[in-house]
Amino acid sequence: MMRALNFSKRNFKELIRDPLSTIFALILPLFLLFIFQTIKIPSEQFNIENFTPGIIVFGSSFLTLFTSMLVSKDRASSLLIRLGVSPMKTTDYIFGYVLSFIPVIIIQNILFFILACFFGLQFSYSMILTVLTSIIIGMLYIVIGLLLGSCFNDKTAPPLSSIIIQLVCFTSGMYFPKEMVGDIFAKICGYLPFESCVTIIKGIMNNTIEIISLKNIVVFVVYTIVILVLSIIVFKKKMISDNN
Repeated sequence: MMRALNFSKRNFKELIRDPLSTIFALILPLFLLFIFQTIKIPSEQFNIENFTPGIIVFGSSFLTLFTSMLVSKDRASSLLIRLGVSPMKTTDYIFGYVLSFIPVIIIQNILFFILACFFGLQFSYSMILTVLTSIIIGMLYIVIGLLLGSCFNDKTAPPLSSIIIQLVCFTSGMYFPKEMVGDIFAKICGYLPFESCVTIIKGIMNNTIEIISLKNIVVFVVYTIVILVLSIIVFKKKMISDNN
């Protein structure tokens, strides 16, 4: 565990050295929350208690981009090859990447809630539980980034990660109800994990646990575990092939 912690410190330093990371992970979601609350769109979808959960998940989706960039760059720079001679195990690398993004998730949520409260969201202790939940939700986007960064190089991984961000925007229900597009689209959204992420965050934040269905939990857990296992397998294979 100490090896994973030390590796996570290095990864966090790499992350904060890139100013674009700060802009995309923090400022862009805050800007969207500010804009949509300022223009007062006459729709319940954009009420502060309904839109904030979507912004939280939207902010988490950028973790996919940053994780894939970090992993693919480490592979391109041969850092992982040099570390391959160390006693670190594959799980140390994976946990090292995952742990480095937890401070980012916490900072994101604190800033989101400060701005949301400015626009009328009532402060409650459920916000603390939401922050903890968002760390769990963020694991999905981190492991997706791990998989993309392990499979592709530093030129291909970031554009593919951007597709995930767009999928979050259009299939999570943060901008419009999925039913507006049609039954087929609504069914597809139901089997993707992004809508479930927003529903889980919304239920925790607004103390409406009843809106979280068993399907939401199962879909999220299955996607997270399957992608985590795949990312560990692919990462280990890439470590071996890169070393050769």
